[in-house]
Amino acid sequence: MKREINNAFGKTFLTIEYDTQHHFVYNNWLGYQTRESIVTGANICIDVLTQHRCPYLLNDNRMVTGPWDHAVDWIANDWTPRAIAIGLTHFAHVVSPESFAALSAEMMHSSVGDSFQMRIFGSMPEAKAWLYQAQQVMA
Repeated sequence: MKREINNAFGKTFLTIEYDTQHHFVYNNWLGYQTRESIVTGANICIDVLTQHRCPYLLNDNRMVTGPWDHAVDWIANDWTPRAIAIGLTHFAHVVSPESFAALSAEMMHSSVGDSFQMRIFGSMPEAKAWLYQAQQVMA
């Protein structure tokens, strides 16, 4: 079931869905992301990952406008340890290469280091293929 997360104005800034067929959680971030929206959405993502005991996350930033580097420290120091504790092992991050969000994704990748397997992709098919391959290796 898809969950829509809305800001104070009722505008959806994130949808989260567990893909039962492919066994990953799919986050689709939309529009400009404030630190508050990132914290709220990422915390709900932790809940969904926990609920489904899912070690695979597909994080889609193709529709994000602007940078979100104002939340990278929080992601690295707060969210990442909690995500690892609940079993996250693979994080596929899809971005538009020419976007400011792509630069923020690179900052996040540098900040989380080797905490879990994280790769940045320019397309959904590549990201999904990487997650499918990881699942085959882990099986």
